[in-house]
Amino acid sequence: SEAVVIERLTADKGYVRMFKGAFPKDAQPVNYDNYAKAVGAFERTLITRDRFDDFLKGGDKALSSGELAGLKTFLETGCTTCHNGTVIGGNSFMKLGLVNPYPSEDKGRQEVTKDADDHHKFKVPMLRNIAITGPYFHDGSIKTLNEAVEKMAWHQLGQKLEKEKVDSIVTFLGSLTDKKRKGPKSTGAE
Repeated sequence: SEAVVIERLTADKGYVRMFKGAFPKDAQPVNYDNYAKAVGAFERTLITRDRFDDFLKGGDKALSSGELAGLKTFLETGCTTCHNGTVIGGNSFMKLGLVNPYPSEDKGRQEVTKDADDHHKFKVPMLRNIAITGPYFHDGSIKTLNEAVEKMAWHQLGQKLEKEKVDSIVTFLGSLTDKKRKGPKSTGAE
């Protein structure tokens, strides 16, 4: 609710200071309209310009042969069941442990909605910049992207991927890193 958002923002002195700096003419800078403006400004910074986008726009040299092979593996494995859309994920909540149970005490979205159908559902992360945004999973328990791919394939798709397929997918995921960010051009075997 609006009231809860404002309550949480005003409880944090850092946010209050930033809102005063961003909206100096407002007597009460921490308000819901300014919150919406701040979120909008932040979201506009999330636009990535990566080599995968160049590829989608017809740049036939934008991706390496290893990244193209990784894209094929990503698609054939079924990763797009959850990771789809413009930001390749980030637009849905899915049960973690869909095929093989994921060991976690965390109830996921059920904690918020109180709906038993939301047990172990978590927001599917977007994959843009994923190669440089570890650790992974909702609890930060997975340290490497390779391990995250392995576990997702097992828990979500019921597949035990060979190391070569994991490396291939991770190589493709490296192409989703914004060209202006520091990070690997590729994060797996070429």
